[in-house]
Amino acid sequence: MRLTLQTDYALRLLMHLAIREDQLTTIGQTAEKYAISKNHLMKVANILGRLGYIDTVRGRAGGLKLARVPEKISLGSVVRTLEEETALVDCFPGGTRPCLISPSCRLKGVLAESLNAFYKVLDHYTLNDLVSSNEDLKLALAL
Repeated sequence: MRLTLQTDYALRLLMHLAIREDQLTTIGQTAEKYAISKNHLMKVANILGRLGYIDTVRGRAGGLKLARVPEKISLGSVVRTLEEETALVDCFPGGTRPCLISPSCRLKGVLAESLNAFYKVLDHYTLNDLVSSNEDLKLALAL
């Protein structure tokens, strides 16, 4: 399984905002630190804002900050929400083509079980687990 670029960028943005704590951070600052597309990150920030993970402050002195404390942001919730439109294989909901063997296929059950296990592990971790006492990350993302 491979996470979409949108989910990858969302997790990176959330980590950056968590490291910066109550300081406002711009999309440009985050994009520069990670060497990623500012335009794509802007779309991701918009989605995270609509989902209630981040707050946006408009204007010249504006920026982004977490809308919740890192302890209340479940990694499983973030990934599940952002990946819900992405089918693991075509026969899963959201898939692009029907599968001829779907009625008798046992593989989709195995894949569904493994996907559930993947999310179960992510559900055990919060954003705080990624950033708390992580001095190396703080140094890497320091402005």
